[in-house]
Formats: sequence, structure tokens, C-alpha cells
Amino acid sequence: MAVPKRRTSKTRKNKRRTHFKLAVPGMQECPNCGEYKLSHRVCPNCGTYKGEEVVSK
Repeated sequence: MAVPKRRTSKTRKNKRRTHFKLAVPGMQECPNCGEYKLSHRVCPNCGTYKGEEVVSK
């Protein structure tokens, strides 16, 4: 079994993990009400999608 000869330092460990982070979701402004929403989804504020009312409030 492969066993490391020396302990991995905190710096080396953190360098390896630089790309391990959360991504911010792509938010867009709703053309109907102006609130931010996720792209390609129904607006949770006004219930419209592509200019049509899908969910009635």
C-alpha cells in the first residue's frame, strides 16, 4: 500500500483545494417585475416565464 513518507503541509493541502468552492448561481432580472430569478425558471415573485403568466398568484 502507498503510504506518504512525510506529512502533507497545510499550504500544500490548501493549494490542492483552491478550486474546491461553491459556484454562484446565474441570476437574471425578470423582465416583468424586475426581481432577480434563476435563468430558465419561472419567476417566484410574479409567476411569469418567457412573458406568459404560468403560475397565478
